[in-house]
Amino acid sequence: MVTQDDAADMHDIDEHISPQLKNKPRTSFAQYLTIPRLFVVAIDIASALLTVWLAFSLRLEIWHWPAGSQLFIYLLAPIIMLPVFIYFGLYMAIYRYSGFAAFVTVVKAVVVYGLLYISAVFYLNYPMVPRTVGILQPMMFLLMVGGTRGMIRFWYMIVNAEHKNKTLQEKLLIYGAGSAGVAIVNAITQYSKFELVGFIDDNQKLQGLTLNGMKVYSLKQAMELTEKQGIKNILLAMPSASRLRLNQIVDILQQYPVRIQMLPALGELIDGRVGISDIKEIQIEDLLGRDPVTVNEALITEILTGRVVMVTGAGGSVGSELCRQILAAKPSKLLLIDNAEYNLFIVHNDLEYRRSRLNLTTGVIPLLGDVTDESRMAEICRVFNPSVIYHAAAYKHVPMVEQNPVQGVRNNVLGTLTIAEVALQYKVSSVVLVSTDKAVRPTNVMGASKRFCEMIFQALADQPDHTTCFSMVRFGNVLGSSGSVVPLFRRQIKEGGPLTITHKDITRYFMTISEAAQLIIQAGAMASGGDVYLIDMGDPIKIIDLAERMVKLSGLSLSDIEISITGLRPGEKLYEELLIGTNSEPTTNPRIFKANEQFILWSTLLEGIGELKVAISNNDFECIKDVLIRLVPEYQPSSITADFLAIEQNNQFIPV
Repeated sequence: MVTQDDAADMHDIDEHISPQLKNKPRTSFAQYLTIPRLFVVAIDIASALLTVWLAFSLRLEIWHWPAGSQLFIYLLAPIIMLPVFIYFGLYMAIYRYSGFAAFVTVVKAVVVYGLLYISAVFYLNYPMVPRTVGILQPMMFLLMVGGTRGMIRFWYMIVNAEHKNKTLQEKLLIYGAGSAGVAIVNAITQYSKFELVGFIDDNQKLQGLTLNGMKVYSLKQAMELTEKQGIKNILLAMPSASRLRLNQIVDILQQYPVRIQMLPALGELIDGRVGISDIKEIQIEDLLGRDPVTVNEALITEILTGRVVMVTGAGGSVGSELCRQILAAKPSKLLLIDNAEYNLFIVHNDLEYRRSRLNLTTGVIPLLGDVTDESRMAEICRVFNPSVIYHAAAYKHVPMVEQNPVQGVRNNVLGTLTIAEVALQYKVSSVVLVSTDKAVRPTNVMGASKRFCEMIFQALADQPDHTTCFSMVRFGNVLGSSGSVVPLFRRQIKEGGPLTITHKDITRYFMTISEAAQLIIQAGAMASGGDVYLIDMGDPIKIIDLAERMVKLSGLSLSDIEISITGLRPGEKLYEELLIGTNSEPTTNPRIFKANEQFILWSTLLEGIGELKVAISNNDFECIKDVLIRLVPEYQPSSITADFLAIEQNNQFIPV
């Protein structure tokens, strides 16, 4: 289907086409009649004539020789057949890849042909032509047409097999004899790189049976086969398997020198169809993430559907995933705020594609802007009047903020203050702050600034005479996000090492980006005001264990690549926490908890914000640090400054 936009685009393209190309005749069916296709047309004509002869011979019980009006009945078969087959596209097919869908098309075409041919024979009612010829001929013709195409495909398979035998193929086992495993077989057999050896399946009823000519093995049998035949590749075709089961299987397979690949989850497969392009390397995210938890769809729909929703930091890792999940809830408008032009361009393009594919009416609006720019944020809220704001814009990379503390505090604290004040001014219903576990007993500027942001929201929520619901969602590291250790390890493995770890005992909480965004939206939807929500991150993971597992997943052994301990960076902690105090309450969602934590009154906090503004304008990091220490009691900064600008200023200072 061509939309109005598509038509306009085609018109614009047409305006720039040279006259020579414009006058070139359009592609017609005749241009597709290559020698192989003409050969198929000739076979179909011969089959039509032959089956007419067979129909006469069987009906009359003699070796028939046409005479008189019978000759026209012979000619009638190809005359009807050709336009019908052309209409159904039988001569446009690529015969070597013809499958069940192509067979169905052949049946449809022959049925239409048969009805026309029977009608013609009955209507003409020639005395020398038995009517049963009109019934017998289409039945035999279907067998001939299907048979000839099957022979063509079989011939191509023999040619492909001979070609494959001449090339070095890698042996492959498919783990999962279900629908996904069966669906990928045809694609693999056409792909000369792999030689399929068989299936692995946990179902004992399937073990020992054959599927598409391939034997189904138990895991133990398959591992023995792997060693005997030197199988190097195993494809996990289990899109619906739980992450627990996936981890169990990978732990077993990693004991053998095999490369593990997988098919994506069912929800990621377009139209449920599986192809070679869907096969991907198994990633650490696939193993560390957890199975989805049921969310309150009614609650999310109530707060987002039909509303104007604004996301700051929309081009970031968490911000962009938030936008994708918010879009699925069908808001009336989705405002994307980011100060990075390229990031905003990428997320906007992605969301427009998704909006078009899902046929949504949501207006996706990219807006360049800095969250510390009060006039810009106020103008956006005045014009678009958002109902919900997700504030994900922040500097979050601990060493980078530690080395640029003034800008880190300016962006994080003053940006949050601006969003909060603008939300109050324009009566935004709900504002959700995306926070971090580094805000708990921080030892770095980034963590202290994020705790200060939480306190701004807590203090404003405590203020009377407003209807804005302020809430915060605190969670740990997000797998695969910018600045995450996972992309760093992936690049270091690709370069041959070493993998750099700051301390052998350092641990972190991890979750997937999609899980984080899902729970942020859920927590924000259940907020009542001033709430600090904690996301259950599971058990912390030792970074060195993460590094070792990623090495194994890449097909290497720990002896192939070095792991280097570099020492803790300024402001870095050995472990992270999610709770400042000791009190937390469960919520209706088993992965979301509510913290009961102390905060500073708005009047006191406002004085500190004033001091911060002056210190930031003077680039006075020591004053900023003093304010943070005073207002964030848990903050325990490093005694050594890492501010590059302050260090250089001190080096250039010449006493009089």
